[in-house]
Amino acid sequence: MANRKDFNVVVVGQNGRLQYEAALFAASFRAANPKFKGRLFVAEPQPGPKWSGNPKMGDGEVRALLERLKVEIVPFEARHFGQDYPYGNKIEMLTALPKGEPFVFFDTDTLVLDDIAQVPFDFDRPSASLKVEGTWPQIELYGPGYGAIWKSLYDRFGLDFESSLDESQPDEYWRRYLYFNAGFFYYTCPHVFGERFLHYALEIRDNPPEELVCQVMDPWLDQVALPLVIHSFGGGRDALEPGWLDGRTTCHYRVLPLLYARESDRVVKVLEEVTSPNWVKKVLKGYEPIRRMIFQGKGEKARALFDRADLPRREQAIRNRLKREKLWLR
Repeated sequence: MANRKDFNVVVVGQNGRLQYEAALFAASFRAANPKFKGRLFVAEPQPGPKWSGNPKMGDGEVRALLERLKVEIVPFEARHFGQDYPYGNKIEMLTALPKGEPFVFFDTDTLVLDDIAQVPFDFDRPSASLKVEGTWPQIELYGPGYGAIWKSLYDRFGLDFESSLDESQPDEYWRRYLYFNAGFFYYTCPHVFGERFLHYALEIRDNPPEELVCQVMDPWLDQVALPLVIHSFGGGRDALEPGWLDGRTTCHYRVLPLLYARESDRVVKVLEEVTSPNWVKKVLKGYEPIRRMIFQGKGEKARALFDRADLPRREQAIRNRLKREKLWLR
């Protein structure tokens, strides 16, 4: 097992919302991990033909805040995705990280709550977030089912399909098939993982099996390729003990109105504590949704609309109510 206390952490930061989320992530990370032994990276896409504008973080105060938080900004080039599929950043940035050093990737819309060195990572057995809904594939009435679609992908890459199944779940129910949210993932080497992730994603995008003919791949391409990559390296849904990430150690909040609506009092307390120092606040309030939700009290108004012990079953119902109350800010 790779030493779980000796690893790097990375998020992607670019112009617009993500640079402020990256700064908020870094502030929460440093508050919860003052003795972290690894390196904290923000991977930044560079201008190039795959972008219609400049994707670099444009706010100088954000860059200064990241430097004060001892974040290393590492540049990378988008050669295959860029503007057309920005989720591809999390694939293409991996080979800009230090080769041969274990890493954990997080989406920027994540809050760190506790010491990440306590998480029992086995970097030789990768995994990813199980905080996921059955978003892909979308089954057509006369088309192939879940089993045929997923098996076609495992076959394409010479992987054993049967060993990926959760046989406690019924046939043709989406949870039977290995599927993750790409909000976090990890492995023992970012280059090895990134090269395979890129290979699988490009093959699925450019040369999909015929069983995928009716399937929409945007924005799901990274989440379709990810379980195949993880399975190919001997990882899976059981590789990380549940309750650590997307639990006691991190919160993938997605958007701040959803955080206030549905997360625990502890998460809200951490959010408001890490954003309270003036040197953090003065930078983050440059982004309107952060300013209005955290510093101008809109978050508390959103929180008062919901009973955390009796939330609507579907996230869309929460979103709709927030929108009706003009509290959906992103």
